[in-house]
Amino acid sequence: MPSFLRSSSLTNFIEVALATGLDPYRQLRKAGISYSALMDPSIMVPAKSVMHLLEDSAHAAGIEDFGLRMGETRQLENLGPLAIALREEQTLRKAWQSLTRRLGLTNGSMVLRIEEANGVAIFRQEVTDDMGGAVRQGTELVTCVIFRTLKQLLGPAWTPLGVCFTHNAPVNPAKHRHVFGTSVRFNHEFDGIVLATADLDTTIQSYDPLIARHAREFLDAKLAQSDVTMPDKVRKLVFALLPTGECVAEKVAQQLGVDRKTMYRHLAHHDQSYSSIVDAVRVDLVNRYVENRERSLSEIAILLGFSSLSAFSRWFSGRFGCSVSTWRREKQRCLSEPG
Repeated sequence: MPSFLRSSSLTNFIEVALATGLDPYRQLRKAGISYSALMDPSIMVPAKSVMHLLEDSAHAAGIEDFGLRMGETRQLENLGPLAIALREEQTLRKAWQSLTRRLGLTNGSMVLRIEEANGVAIFRQEVTDDMGGAVRQGTELVTCVIFRTLKQLLGPAWTPLGVCFTHNAPVNPAKHRHVFGTSVRFNHEFDGIVLATADLDTTIQSYDPLIARHAREFLDAKLAQSDVTMPDKVRKLVFALLPTGECVAEKVAQQLGVDRKTMYRHLAHHDQSYSSIVDAVRVDLVNRYVENRERSLSEIAILLGFSSLSAFSRWFSGRFGCSVSTWRREKQRCLSEPG
């Protein structure tokens, strides 16, 4: 089932395209996105079309920070109804929980989660759909939006401990330093923002209990009306849990508020199984990870939830009919060939 985004995700696209010498309307037509979608921020557009638009525009403009340029002036209001819930939560922790629970109302192609350890918190993000190509621009756009949202909730003086990306560093990272004003790490194990755990319990000054209750009731009603299926929900959780080593059926079912047998029954109703979804997610992720030759195979094995490199190697050979190193060599050969 394809994922969709609110067309507000394309806020500033026209301005950035024009500033970089592109014809924005031509770019939209190439991506199969109607210009009318930009006139109404609540219209839902295919996530894959948006990702292709951003990547193609960055390539056509000859810049590596197209998504970042779109995100650097975003406001909380661009999140639509979610902005109300975020502003009216008591603490950043509760605001983040509200965002992750209701993210599908704005972005159905991504999962967000939080990890805490030793006084440090990590806000991680993961694209959950196969976009048929690179997702660098979309990833940087979302990270920038989250960063600016945190700034608006915590105050302009707040700064993160770091901003991390799984993709390679740009030739010129000046825009990244300007936008984030902090340490930016590339070729990292995750995409996301690192902050102090103490920040999570910072009180949001706009908090109002009455408005917060109404906001939650409104968004929960919208969420109940959505047509997200059990396979979609399981897939998103598998994306989130694989790197943690805790991606087991019982844990996923618990996160969904059902027992394992009930989850299996719902998946079977859609002619799917838990193991088939895990396998499909691994295939999607491995295509992203293996292309980056700076990632070690041991690191990739962990990110895909395998207990050992040998287990990963056996799975890869069985799935693709060759070793990982052979696959990498062939991929590199295809990329280096002209035309």
